[in-house]
Amino acid sequence: MSTKVTVILVEDHQLVAEGMKAALQDDLDILACVHTAADALVAAVQLAPDVILLDLSLPDRSGLELISELRSIAPNSRILVVSMHTDRSLAEAAVSVGAQGYVPKDAGISELLVAISELMADRRFLSSLLTREHFKTRVGPTQLGLSRLTPRQQQIVRMIGRALSSAEIAEQLGLSLNTVAFHRKRIRAALGIDSELGLVKYAWIIQMGNEGAAEVLEG
Repeated sequence: MSTKVTVILVEDHQLVAEGMKAALQDDLDILACVHTAADALVAAVQLAPDVILLDLSLPDRSGLELISELRSIAPNSRILVVSMHTDRSLAEAAVSVGAQGYVPKDAGISELLVAISELMADRRFLSSLLTREHFKTRVGPTQLGLSRLTPRQQQIVRMIGRALSSAEIAEQLGLSLNTVAFHRKRIRAALGIDSELGLVKYAWIIQMGNEGAAEVLEG
């Protein structure tokens, strides 16, 4: 019987997932590689891994939005975010909604294995490669563009910042999922944000009251 730590990889790029699996399989028991948030939820329930390695840029949902749901359905699984983004603010956002660690993809396999060991010992791990370089200029919500949104859009932003899913927002506001999706699209257009992950990052900054440069939304 294997005593290796069991893991599922949630990574939307096939080549990256295969490379990570090849690099980790001698040390870990890789139960599955999945490429969407929907498949991640299914795998988490069915396989109950020790650790979920989670990319934040997924095709169907933001990984940041997914974390709290994974924590709910797989409470015994640790969540380690493995992302191309190196903003410490984003790592703190991930931890605030339930992740136990964060490692940039630039860190390498050795640091990833250290992070997994820390999580298995019930300790958090934030890579030393994370920076606050985007937070050199202090600006408030007005400068970050919140005033450009309608009251309804501002309400939705704050709900996104509380890690509510589109379905939960729709239920609480008495809207359809399509209407919430429309609002999210219009919010992104008004703010010049080009991805759902960027929107979630923005919403978290607003909700938590952090102040930082608008560049935090890049990448």
